[in-house]
Amino acid sequence: MKIISFNVNGIRAAVNKTFIEDMRAQNPDVICLQETKATPEQVALAVAPLEEYQVFANSAQRKGYSGTAILTKIAPISVSYDINIEEHDQEGRVTCAEYESFYLVTVYVPNSGSELLRLNYRQKWDKAFLAYLKKLENKKPVVVCGDFNVAHKAIDLARPKENYNKAAGFMQEEIDGMDGYLKAKFIDTFRALQPSEVKYSWWSYRAGAREKNIGWRIDYFLISESLLPSLKSAEIFNNIYGSDHCPVGVLLA
Repeated sequence: MKIISFNVNGIRAAVNKTFIEDMRAQNPDVICLQETKATPEQVALAVAPLEEYQVFANSAQRKGYSGTAILTKIAPISVSYDINIEEHDQEGRVTCAEYESFYLVTVYVPNSGSELLRLNYRQKWDKAFLAYLKKLENKKPVVVCGDFNVAHKAIDLARPKENYNKAAGFMQEEIDGMDGYLKAKFIDTFRALQPSEVKYSWWSYRAGAREKNIGWRIDYFLISESLLPSLKSAEIFNNIYGSDHCPVGVLLA
């Protein structure tokens, strides 16, 4: 199964660029989206040209904000939304599809914000979301993908010294959150297969950051340890534009 994850920074904006053509060229079995900034109806309308996919979308109560979706050629056994904690279920950040051999979860993890005003909330989120994933894992393995809004190690961003404990996305509290997922035996697929490769998935729109490759790797595929033998590839598609992120993907046997 080929799965792609993409923070599109607005699905309606993305389809006005090259999103449809890019996804057709990649031809994945499943496309996971974050930051759709649209209602489920608006998502379905935007991606309608990809008619071979079923669309399942979750939206925030606040219009034009956050949101996740799963587009799938393979009919899921079931689909669920959110993590059943009211505090965390207002922003459409989680969509989950159950398949025969695993759960697939797409997530848009809260950003701590430029003033770090949501850093405390982000820590609560990480703990609650990990508990949700482990509960799913009690039933079958889990694949979780999306924008985790953290660079895990110094190799995962262009300017670690300048950003460590100063900028959202590379605060120790956020790093600890990612450590929590890995200590709970979720595998960072890209690092499992490319332990020393420098590649990024997000660039600021400011100062030509993408052209200069001053980026961050904040988009991940994590898998249950039991799925590691099935992992055939993990990629970051730097050649695909249309957002401040680029897609990431895995191939599972």
